[in-house]
Amino acid sequence: MLMRPEKGSSQTSSSLLEGISRWIGLQVNSAGAKGGVVGMSGGLDSSVTALLCKQALGDELLGLILPCHSDPLDEHHARMVADRFDIRVEKIDLGPVFEVLLSILPAGGEVTVANLKPRLRMMTLYYYSNRLDYLVVGSGNKSELQTGYFTKYGDGGVDILPLGGLSKTDVRALAQELGVPEEIMAKPPSAGLWSGQTDEGELGITYEELDRALQMLESDHKSDPEDVLLSRVRELIAHSEHKRAPVPMYEP
Repeated sequence: MLMRPEKGSSQTSSSLLEGISRWIGLQVNSAGAKGGVVGMSGGLDSSVTALLCKQALGDELLGLILPCHSDPLDEHHARMVADRFDIRVEKIDLGPVFEVLLSILPAGGEVTVANLKPRLRMMTLYYYSNRLDYLVVGSGNKSELQTGYFTKYGDGGVDILPLGGLSKTDVRALAQELGVPEEIMAKPPSAGLWSGQTDEGELGITYEELDRALQMLESDHKSDPEDVLLSRVRELIAHSEHKRAPVPMYEP
């Protein structure tokens, strides 16, 4: 896990960027891999992750654009980042595979169906990872990981998480430092699971509220038991513990 500066540290955004980029390079080298592959969704987190990998790995980075009945604007934003920062990209349209799966599977609810999308993306990322001897670099941040806002064996199925120690607020600050296009910074965060879906809508709170609550919980904040925000975040953490824990094994 990325080491964060201690309170009172004078570490700047620039030195944090350098530290994360160096860490990515060390992880790739220690695994004996040649580079990294990143799913580029056109969102803030994946853009920041791709740019950090570009700094760390240079041309040994592949960005995959993996639409699956997605908003065309997402691909436009992903290509905007790739073009501006000279990132090699390939596009694989997963829509036809998604449709075939749905045609042979029993009917499921909205979330059940939607979760097929990140799992298909995970399979595709690992196909390229195996083919190129690259690591799969995830874009999940600390705010999402702690509350379980990711699909198990979907976008949670990765080799390394450069943003895993950073809150959404931290990632936004790094995006500004890196020069992520303003229109990507301004759009509502979304996993693109269905039309109109937003992260904050699913979480039931804003990322600003989430980060503030997590900070309070980490500082052992003694809150009023009626504090609705903290209660909601505690509930998210408790219900998603299985996503973060090692797979349980029976040992005779």
